[in-house]
Amino acid sequence: MTTQTSLHITDLILQASPVVQAVMLILLIASLYSWYLIAKLSMGFRKAAAQDEHFQKMFWSGAEIDTLFNNAQLNSKRNGLEDIFYEGYAEFNKLKKRHALITQKIDGTERILRVGLSRDQSLLEHGLGHLASIGSVAPYIGLFGTVWGIMNAFIGLAAVEQVTLATVAPGIAEALIATAIGLFAAIPAVLAFNNFTSKGEAIYSDRALFAEEMVALLQRQSMGFSQEAE
Repeated sequence: MTTQTSLHITDLILQASPVVQAVMLILLIASLYSWYLIAKLSMGFRKAAAQDEHFQKMFWSGAEIDTLFNNAQLNSKRNGLEDIFYEGYAEFNKLKKRHALITQKIDGTERILRVGLSRDQSLLEHGLGHLASIGSVAPYIGLFGTVWGIMNAFIGLAAVEQVTLATVAPGIAEALIATAIGLFAAIPAVLAFNNFTSKGEAIYSDRALFAEEMVALLQRQSMGFSQEAE
């Protein structure tokens, strides 16, 4: 009478060696963390796009810049485009009070706008590096678990006189599960990383374009004031 070896996935995981089980646990934690990052980044990008669109509509609706600046000053939770505008216009007003030249005011405003763009972009994309790490490292961690499991399976076969498929299959199958879990963790992380990178570049381009238009507007206003003063 022959005995059949169970090849259910749960049994294979429970029967795996401690090292392979540790690899599976690490990959499971990495997968859960990547899905947490995906959800967090997705909400963050959606919120940032909506807030930027809302602020641009107000800015180009004909509202006074000073009014928008005062509203932004009162908003302690400002971020994104509103925060970039606030920092840039605050620097412009500071230089204006010091009676700086037009070129000095514009250069100073542009410098602050660039700093604001970089800072807000870093905050928006926080977590993308972790997604990239999971996407690139998880398959190798899974492969390590597979190699270790297959090695242990062949070492165990050395003590068996007659080797059959039934004796080889469980050890190899439980080892391959580690690679499968590694791919399960890596594929969504890589796809999400590429998607969020593309969205981040689009948001940065829109904000950089707004900053250029804002600088041009301030430059025209400054030139108009200087001509009136003459």
